[in-house]
Amino acid sequence: QPNVTAYGATTVAAFTLQVFAGMWINAFIVSVLCIAWVKKKTLNSNEKILLLLGSSRFWYLCFSWVYSFISIIYPNCLLVHPIIQLLQGAYSFFNCSNFWFSASLCVFYCIKIANFSNSFFFYLKVKIDRIVPWLLLGTEICSLVIGILVYNIIDKAVCKNLNFTCKGRFWKANIRIEEHFYILNFVTGFVYTTSFMAVIFSAVFLLCSLWRHKCKMQTNNMNSLSVDAHIKAMKSILSFFIMYCINFMFFILTLIYSTKKQKHVMFPAYLIQHAFPGVHSLILILSNPKLEKTLLRILCCVKCKICMR
Repeated sequence: QPNVTAYGATTVAAFTLQVFAGMWINAFIVSVLCIAWVKKKTLNSNEKILLLLGSSRFWYLCFSWVYSFISIIYPNCLLVHPIIQLLQGAYSFFNCSNFWFSASLCVFYCIKIANFSNSFFFYLKVKIDRIVPWLLLGTEICSLVIGILVYNIIDKAVCKNLNFTCKGRFWKANIRIEEHFYILNFVTGFVYTTSFMAVIFSAVFLLCSLWRHKCKMQTNNMNSLSVDAHIKAMKSILSFFIMYCINFMFFILTLIYSTKKQKHVMFPAYLIQHAFPGVHSLILILSNPKLEKTLLRILCCVKCKICMR
């Protein structure tokens, strides 16, 4: 039987609204790109990354909502083997995919748009379209390895603490299980750090290229579309960088306050963390002409149908 407090019901309602908004945004990206894929029979490298990014974020938010709903409404279901193992494993897989696909998109923008005389950078620029599929495949394999690792860690922790799940000692069981999860925090930190470093380097290289190109254009009294391309890419990367910093800060807060059982701090931290996939995907839609036109067309149709009623 569900055992829901007023705080729990409020948490579920707020989290549900936020998650379903993010899922709709990412489902929109996936749907538009899949339709384009069927029509053109092919996708460019940018669209491939966006397609996988939207898919990973959709399922990441889906599993986040399922886990939160069960843990609040039916917490005893998490004791049934292997529900918590599968949920956490899938959550970790899509979370890793989400961050590494985002970082891959930033790296792609940097290599495609930035201009440097370095021979290795020139080689990457020429071969980037062939490298992207292998990069995405490697990202999925690494994410799958981490998801399996998380599943095994949680499974071992739960099995070792089965004798502590009797009535009256469930809270002690949670504490003992959490003691096994420090390695999970390390894995999550590794994912955050590697993807964050890729974003930082992409932003720095793109900014340097933009500065050099702008100085060159001013010296020659010329205008170039390349400057506009640099600025658009910088906006996308900087928006991700800013949100990444905020997300990382609240991730640290969740690690700190999860051990102290302070739900009033954990709740807004989780809300902000799970707002990231939806907000950043919306920025990507508005910065992509094809996605933006499709979204405006849909919104106009919806507005017309509402007015007709």
